[in-house]
Amino acid sequence: MASNATHYNNLTPAKPLDKATLNKMVLRSLNLQASFNYERMQAAGWLYCILPGLEKIHADNKEDLELSMEHNLEFFNTHPFLVTFVMGIILSLEQQKADIETIRAVRVAAMGPLGGIGDAIFWFTLVPITAGITSNMAINGSLAGPILFLLIFNIVQFACRFFLMYWSYNLGTKAIDILTANAKEFTRAASMLGVFIVGALTSNYGGTTVATVIENGDSPIVIQSILDGVLPKLIPLALTLGLFFLMKKKNWKPVTCIALLLVIGLVGAFFGIFA
Repeated sequence: MASNATHYNNLTPAKPLDKATLNKMVLRSLNLQASFNYERMQAAGWLYCILPGLEKIHADNKEDLELSMEHNLEFFNTHPFLVTFVMGIILSLEQQKADIETIRAVRVAAMGPLGGIGDAIFWFTLVPITAGITSNMAINGSLAGPILFLLIFNIVQFACRFFLMYWSYNLGTKAIDILTANAKEFTRAASMLGVFIVGALTSNYGGTTVATVIENGDSPIVIQSILDGVLPKLIPLALTLGLFFLMKKKNWKPVTCIALLLVIGLVGAFFGIFA
């Protein structure tokens, strides 16, 4: 089958996919990045995820199935937890036997905004809140801490996967209009909430203190007490803002920042600077 084909041979819409097939593809979405590469990113995993649906949609025409697999193996990259949103839309178009250029365009349009939205939901909001609560439980010796974290995180991500698959499949291309109309506001709101939570975690769990005490007769000068009088948790705040500056302005990697914190901690403890 020529790769420049623009239409399928059989243009008769296929029967709607059953729940078992949709659920199977949702579970397959866990393997989206299993074959990640720098040429086509998640393309191989994407095709693997939706293949059960494509096989049912194009069951009566092997050439159409080959053509569908070919164009669905093109460059693809989106948020792994929200990929079922794109899957539902594309499968809806495939079922209606839309022209291939339309399917390509919709796939690109749908996968783009999900990166920022997914990061805002999961990495900037869900993970800081959940980890902030459960890590404190783990620090206090509770085994329920890590278990609760994994339960909450996976319940939310699986709920998103299943809901988005059915919702976008039923709405078709209308789902893109709903997404793009509110994407910017939603991402900003979620990001602001995430920043607020990170600030609260810094205040509650930042434990770096200065141990330096200046002898002054019967009234030694405790540097940490002076800093607390200026602003409580000043040292953790300074470290957090310093790391933000290095990553935002100097393009430092997280691993480099972790190494810097390790060096600061070792040097500070060796010379008795930090308590």
